[in-house]
Amino acid sequence: MTEEIGKVKLDYSKYSGEDLYCDGAVEDELLKIVKEMSPVEYAGVIEERKSWPILYHLSSLRENIVDWIPIGPEDKVLEVGSGCGAITGVLATKAGSVTCVDLSKKRSLINAHRHSECGNITIHVGNFKDIEPELPNDFTYICLIGVFEYGQSYIGGENAYEDFLNLLKPHMAEGGRIVIAIENKYGMKYFAGCKEDHLGTFFSGIENYAEGGGVRTFSRQGLERIFHTCGLDDVQFYYPYPDYKFMTNLYSDRHLPGKGELSNNLRNFDRDRMLLFDEKNAFDGVTEEGLFPVFANSYVAVLGKPFEVEYVRYSNDRASEYQIKTVIFRKDGDELKNRVVRKYPLTSDAEEHVKGMEAAYENLVKRYEGSRLEINRCNLSTEEGQVYAEFEFVPGRPLTELMDSCLERGDQEGFRKLFREYVEHIGSNSEFPVADFDLVFSNILVDGDKWTLIDYEWTFGKPIETKELAFRAVYCYLLESEKRGSLELDWILEELGVSADEAENYREQEREFQRFVTGKHHAMAEIRDMIGYRVMTPQKWIDRYQDSERINRVQVYEDRGQGCSEANSYFVQDAYQGDGIIELELDVSSDVKLLRVDPAFDCCVVKILELTFNGERIPLEKRKVLTANGKIANGITVKSAEGQKRSSCPSIVFPTEDPNINISLVQMTKQPVNKLYLKMEITRLPLGMAQDIAAAIKERKL
Repeated sequence: MTEEIGKVKLDYSKYSGEDLYCDGAVEDELLKIVKEMSPVEYAGVIEERKSWPILYHLSSLRENIVDWIPIGPEDKVLEVGSGCGAITGVLATKAGSVTCVDLSKKRSLINAHRHSECGNITIHVGNFKDIEPELPNDFTYICLIGVFEYGQSYIGGENAYEDFLNLLKPHMAEGGRIVIAIENKYGMKYFAGCKEDHLGTFFSGIENYAEGGGVRTFSRQGLERIFHTCGLDDVQFYYPYPDYKFMTNLYSDRHLPGKGELSNNLRNFDRDRMLLFDEKNAFDGVTEEGLFPVFANSYVAVLGKPFEVEYVRYSNDRASEYQIKTVIFRKDGDELKNRVVRKYPLTSDAEEHVKGMEAAYENLVKRYEGSRLEINRCNLSTEEGQVYAEFEFVPGRPLTELMDSCLERGDQEGFRKLFREYVEHIGSNSEFPVADFDLVFSNILVDGDKWTLIDYEWTFGKPIETKELAFRAVYCYLLESEKRGSLELDWILEELGVSADEAENYREQEREFQRFVTGKHHAMAEIRDMIGYRVMTPQKWIDRYQDSERINRVQVYEDRGQGCSEANSYFVQDAYQGDGIIELELDVSSDVKLLRVDPAFDCCVVKILELTFNGERIPLEKRKVLTANGKIANGITVKSAEGQKRSSCPSIVFPTEDPNINISLVQMTKQPVNKLYLKMEITRLPLGMAQDIAAAIKERKL
C-alpha cells in the first residue's frame, strides 16, 4: 500500500489500480528521464527533444507560479493535482512538508523520482474525493495549479466547483490560504487566436463552452461568484503574464501593467494558433481603459489574508549565473515610502551578480556626478541567509511611454527632443571607466525634470561610446513593437553619427550579448520555434484570397480574322470550380475562327483534361487543327512520360503572367451557334520556378 522512492513516500491505499488519466508514451519517456538524469540536465533534454510535453513537465520556469509566495519552513502545503511534480520541488524547498494528491500512479512516480532527495514529500495516489477524508486539517497553503478547472470531471455534481472548495476549506489551518492558478476564459490570447488550453479548439471559452466538455475556466467575476457562494470573500487576484504556465511577470490590482509592457505574446508552445491581431496593441488599449483584469490571460486567486507582494518579474530564462527575480513589496498604505524593490538571486551562481549591483550603483553615481541623470539607490541586505539588493521605489513615467506618445501623435519633433535629452543624460562623463550597457528607454523613469536610472544590472567597468549605448536603446525599442515603425531611423543614425557598417556591428554585438546572457541554452522564444507549432495569420489568407480573385480569372478572346483584341473579349464567370479545376462551356458563333483562352493572370502550369466542340471530343493527335500557326499556347509543353498514351494531354508550363491557349476553329464543322467545352487543371507557380521549369524543358530535361 506504500512505497518509498528515495526519501519520498507514496501512498497507494486509495489507488484504484488503473490510471484513468494518461498522456501515453511520453509519460514513459519522462519517467526514464527523471530516473537517469539530474534536474540540471533537464534544460538540455528540453532543447534536444523539442517536445511540448517534455517542456511543460520539466521546465524550471513552471515553478515561477508559486516561487513568489512567502511559504516558510513552518508551513504545511497540500498540492492537489501534483502531476509530474513541476511545482512540487519548489514547494518542498520552501515548506516544512508537502502533501501531494494525484490520480495517476505513473505521474506520481515521475514526481517521486525527480524529487527523491526531498524527505518532506508524501504523495497520495488516487481520487481526491476518496483521499480527502483522511487528510489533516492544518495546511497553511492548499495549492490548485491548473487543477480547479477539472472540478466537474473529478468532483461531479451540479455544483462541482463549489463542492470542490467546500471539501478543501476544512483542511485549512487558521489563517491558511487556498492558491488557485487558472486560465481566464476571456483571456486576450484566446480572442487573438490561441486555442482553448484544455479542449484544443478555437474560442471554446469565449463561446461559453457551447460544445460541452468536462473542463471549465472562468472570468474573474465567475470565480468571485463561486468563492462568494463558498463564503470565501477574502480574495486577492494576481495576474501572471504571459500566463500561469511559464510566467515571467506577476501583476496585482495594486500594480497593474503599464502601456507598452505586455509585448511577449507568442507563447503557443502546445499547438498551432492563429494571429488575428497584435496582442500588444490590444493590451495597450485595455490597460489604458483599466480593463486588464478582464482580459488577463490567467489568474492566481489567493483565498485568505493578503500578501505584501504586489509585483514580480522573473529573469530565469538566462544562464544560471544571471537568473534573478525582481519583487515590489508594499508594506502598509499607499505611500511611496512603504514600497520597496528587491532583486533576489534564483540560483547560488547568481549571488555574485546580485552583489555586484551595489558596486554598480556606487560607480555609476561617481560617473554621473554633476549630471542630470540620477541613479536609483541600491543597498545589499540579507534575509534568512539570502542576499538581495534593495532599491527605492521611484515615481515617474517610463521614457518609453513618453516616446510612444510622441510617435502616436505624429510628433517627431517631440520625440527628437526627448531623444536628444536622453543622449545628453547618458553621455555625461563618457570617458569614465564605467558604463551601463542596458541604458534602454524603459529603464529610465521621468518625473518632471527628474530622470532616474532604475535598473543597471549590466554595468561594466569600462567606457562605452554614447552612440553605441543610444543605438542599442533604439534597436531594442524598435524590436518591441511594430507601431514604432514611424520612427525616422535615418535621423537617429545621422544624429548619433553612426554609419551603416557601425550599425550592423552594433546589431551583431547585441546578438552576442543575448547569447552571453542566456548562456548555452536557448531562450523560450527560440524553444517555441524549435517545437515548431505554427502562427497562422488569417489576414494573409484574406489578402491571398483577394489576390486570387484578381488573378484567378478566365478571359476569352474571339478572333474573327482581325486578330485578338480587348474589344472582342469577355471574362467567364464562375470558371474556377475549386481544387484547381477550370471548367468552361462557351457559346461560339460560326464566324469565330480562333478562340484564345487565358486561364489566369499569373505564371502557371495547365493540363487540358477535356476539350469538345459540339460534343465531339478533339484528341491530342488532332492538336494541329486547334491552332492557326501550329502553336497551341505561349507556354512550354512537357513531353509525355514514358509509357503514357500519346492521346493524353501533356502539361503546359507558362513562365508568363499572361498565359494563353489558342484553339483554332477553321477546320471544325460549325452550326450557327456552337458549343465548346473545355476542362483544365491549373496550378499557379512563382515566376522564378516557372522559368526554371521552362528552361529545363527546352533543354529536354523534362
